[in-house]
Amino acid sequence: MGSFTTRPVIMGTRGVVTSGHYLATAAGFRIMERGGNAVDAAAAMGFCLNLLEPQSNGIGGEVPTLVYSAKEGKVFAISGVGWNAAAFTIDWCRAHGIDLIPGDGYLPACVPAPVDTWATALARFGTLRFADVLQPAIELAENGFPIYEGLQEHLVTNREKYLIRYPTTGALYLPGGRVPEVGEVWRNPEWANVLKRLRQAEAAAAHKGRVAGIEAARDAFYTGEIAEKIVDFITSHPVEDASGSAHAGLLSCKDLAEWRASVEEPVSLAFDGLTVHKCPTWTQGPVFLQQLALLMGDDLKALGHNTADYLHLLIESAKLAFADREAYYGDPRFDTVPLDVLLSPAYTAKRRALMGTEACPHFRPGDVGQGVPPYATFNVQEDNQKALQVAGRAVRDLGLGHSHVGDTTHLDAVDRQGNMVAATPSGGWLADSPVIPGLGFPLGSRGQMFYLNAARPNALTPHKRPRATLTPSLVTRGGKPFMVFGTPGGDGQDQWTLQFFLNHVVFGMNLQEALDAPTITCVHFPSSFYPRPPYPNRVEVEGRVDGTVLKGLERRGHEVKVIDGWASGKVMGIRFDEARGVIAGGVSPRRAIGYALGW
Repeated sequence: MGSFTTRPVIMGTRGVVTSGHYLATAAGFRIMERGGNAVDAAAAMGFCLNLLEPQSNGIGGEVPTLVYSAKEGKVFAISGVGWNAAAFTIDWCRAHGIDLIPGDGYLPACVPAPVDTWATALARFGTLRFADVLQPAIELAENGFPIYEGLQEHLVTNREKYLIRYPTTGALYLPGGRVPEVGEVWRNPEWANVLKRLRQAEAAAAHKGRVAGIEAARDAFYTGEIAEKIVDFITSHPVEDASGSAHAGLLSCKDLAEWRASVEEPVSLAFDGLTVHKCPTWTQGPVFLQQLALLMGDDLKALGHNTADYLHLLIESAKLAFADREAYYGDPRFDTVPLDVLLSPAYTAKRRALMGTEACPHFRPGDVGQGVPPYATFNVQEDNQKALQVAGRAVRDLGLGHSHVGDTTHLDAVDRQGNMVAATPSGGWLADSPVIPGLGFPLGSRGQMFYLNAARPNALTPHKRPRATLTPSLVTRGGKPFMVFGTPGGDGQDQWTLQFFLNHVVFGMNLQEALDAPTITCVHFPSSFYPRPPYPNRVEVEGRVDGTVLKGLERRGHEVKVIDGWASGKVMGIRFDEARGVIAGGVSPRRAIGYALGW
C-alpha cells in the first residue's frame, strides 16, 4: 500500500522467529539452525524472555500457548496458566478483611506455569531435549546481558520499592543500591542454577528416553528443593500488599506438585476463508472472535482504514465483547461458559443491532437465554468511582493504576514443515512480588483477576485458573498453517491484534505496514487488573491518528485521550506461505527491543 514502515518484512524459507527481545529471538534462531523445530525454538525463546524482560514476565508467571502441529494437522491450546492456592478462598478473604484481591504481594500468586507448559509442548510436539532449549538462557544468565533502556527505566522508577519493600529484589537488581547503567552487563547466577538443576535431572533420567527426561526436568522444578524454597520464603516472609496489610503466601508444596499444564481444544471462528484460533476462557482470547463476528456484517474495506466510521465500529464491538467477557468468561473446568451461544450467528446479530452511530455509555452484557446475570449489571461510572475509592491508597502510594499495559511479552515461531507456535509469556514480573533468594525470580500475581462473588464466573475457587488477559492468536486456511501473532498489553491485546489482523487480511498491508499502523484502545469496561476501574466511553488513541478522525470520534460521543504515537503494545507475527515456500515475519518497533529473524 506504500504506507510508512519502520523495518523490512523478514523473509526466509527454513524458519522465522519473533520475540519481545532480540537476544531471545537470536536464541530461537540458534535452536532452529541446530535442527530444532518451531516448538523447540519457542521454548528456548520463552526461557530467555523470562530472564531478559523481568519487568514484563518471569519463570514464576504464565505462558498461554497455541501450537499448530504439522504432523497432526491440528491446532492445540496449552494451558500455561497456573491455579491458585487451595487455601486461598472467598471465605479466607472475608475472614481477613479482603474485599478486593490485591494486585501485588503473595495472595494473588498462582503456581508458576512456564516450566511445565514448555515441558508439555516439548514432550508432545518438540524434537530436542530440555537441556538443548535451556542452554541459551543459562548462558545469558551466567555470562550476562547488557541492560537496555526499558529495563533501566523500570529499575529507576521502582528503586525505592526494591530497596525498602522488596530488599531481596534490590540486592539482585540494584547492586550497592545503584541502578545499573544502560549497556552495563548484568547477571543472574541463581536463576541460571535453577535451570541447571532441571538439566541435571533430565540427564539423570536420559536413559529412559527423551520424554522421560523432560518429565524429570519438570519434576525438579515442581517438587523437591526448588518448590520448597518457594514455599519456605513466601510463608516465612510476609510482605505488605495493596490491602494495606502484610500477608504471607498461601501456596503449598502440594499446590505446586499437583498442577499440570493441559493440552486442550482451541476456540475457533471462520472469517473470510480463514479460521482464527484462540485459547479457551481461562484467557480473554474469545473476545477477539466475538469482536470479529460483530464486524463481519460490514464492508470494512469500504469504510476505509482508520476512518472515524471504521474506528467507531471497532470501539463499539469491543464494548459489547468485553461486557460478555465480564459476564460469562472463566475457567471452563469450574464455570459453564456459553461460547456456543456467544459465537452463534443469531446471538451476534442481536448484539450487532445494538451498535448505533453514537457511542454507548452503558455496560451491556448479552442475554444468552436466562436474562442478563445480576452480577453483570455494572454502572460503569459508579464502578469507576468505587474502584478508585476502594483502592485509593494503592493507586496513590503504590502506583497501581488501570492496567498493566507495559507488562507481558510475546513470541512466535514457524518452521518450514509448517509447525507454528504463538505464546504470550507474562506474570512473575518484578514489580508485584519480591525475588526469592537462591532462585533469582519472584512469583506472579495473576490471582488478582479473580472476583470475590461466588455467584459469578471467574470467582475465586481453590485450584482454579484465573481468567488471564494473555491471548496468543493462530490462523489456519483450509486446515493448513497460515499465521501466528500476539502482543503484550493487558486488556488491549485483543484490540491491537485485531487491528493488526484486519490491516493485513482486509486492507492488504504487508506485515510490517500492518504492525506499524497506529492503534486505538477502548477502556470502557472494568480492567482485569487491580483496582479494576472502567473508564466509560474513553478510547486511547495513538497520536499518529489524523486529527479530523479524532474530532469525528468525539462528535459520536467518544472521550478521546490522545497518547504517544507509538505507545500501544508490541504486536508481532509470522505468516506461512505454503504455495511459495516462504515464511515472513515482523515485529512492531514499539518499545524498541523486539525483533524478527529468519533464513
